[in-house]
Amino acid sequence: MSTLPLNANIYVAGHLGLAGSAVWRKLKSLGYANLIGRTSKDLDLTSQADVKTFFKQTQPEYVILAAAKVGGILANSTYPADFIYRNLMIQTNVIHAAKEHHVKRLIFLGSSCIYPKLCPQPIKEEYLLTGPLEITNRPYAIAKIAGIEQCWAYNRQYGTHYLAVMPTNLYGPGDNYNLQTSHVLPAIMRKMHEGKINQAQVELWGKGSVKREFLHVDDLAGAIVHLLKLPEETFAALCASAEEPPIINVGCGEDVTIKELAHLTATVTGYTGTILWNPDKPEGTPRKLLDVSRLKRLGWSPSIPLSQGLKHAYEAMQTEIYA
Repeated sequence: MSTLPLNANIYVAGHLGLAGSAVWRKLKSLGYANLIGRTSKDLDLTSQADVKTFFKQTQPEYVILAAAKVGGILANSTYPADFIYRNLMIQTNVIHAAKEHHVKRLIFLGSSCIYPKLCPQPIKEEYLLTGPLEITNRPYAIAKIAGIEQCWAYNRQYGTHYLAVMPTNLYGPGDNYNLQTSHVLPAIMRKMHEGKINQAQVELWGKGSVKREFLHVDDLAGAIVHLLKLPEETFAALCASAEEPPIINVGCGEDVTIKELAHLTATVTGYTGTILWNPDKPEGTPRKLLDVSRLKRLGWSPSIPLSQGLKHAYEAMQTEIYA
């Protein structure tokens, strides 16, 4: 019998977001019919009482916690209180409710920004808490670290099976293209598209020298489902350590400079104008390349190369915001 039966009740928190919607699509495509999702209007995850009632009513057996307040450098710098408060409340309520209602497995989505700013590269899971964080997204990172600690603490105290997945920079269908709150790749893509339409030059932040790793969100969804379907003994072992937190990095194992990303995106969007770099603007951590050897040993690797993924993302962007 499968460790993730097709009739299982699976709650995808944040099922309309970038990561959550990809997980939802993946599960649907595999034949999972009992998927549970609620919009933020229907369920306030920052309310402990509302979350408690929701779990009592729906009785999920598996939980993918993809709900979060997310954003790029500008958003993190402008709304630091929102980032730490909302993320702490959401994850605390959902993880605790999962324990109270005996959820079999929970996947908590973190972020590669949990790791120190000047980490050795590629970044191994054990580098967590070994140095100072990048200041521009410290509140968000600390909230995510708290979520990892909560999963680990519940595993140790209650024998739960909660696994924290740390994705690299994600992109793809359902991304946020608002230039005030978006991450670097969708921001560059939108600027390039509008630069092409308006025959205008494009200004990008920083010098373009920092390096980033990018993973198509459909690959992340594939990794999450792969982890959820691991044999009982294997999944339990990932959650059972008393010496290290239950973390799995998810990435592609390759990175590019932001300047290289800009040129790739220009090609995909058909932008042929001038790119201006503004060195007075922040560009974050010098490099964030994840070591994904732990995930590869579990039998999963990504399948969507960046060049192909960018084309897919550009098609989706035009449909989502310019249709």
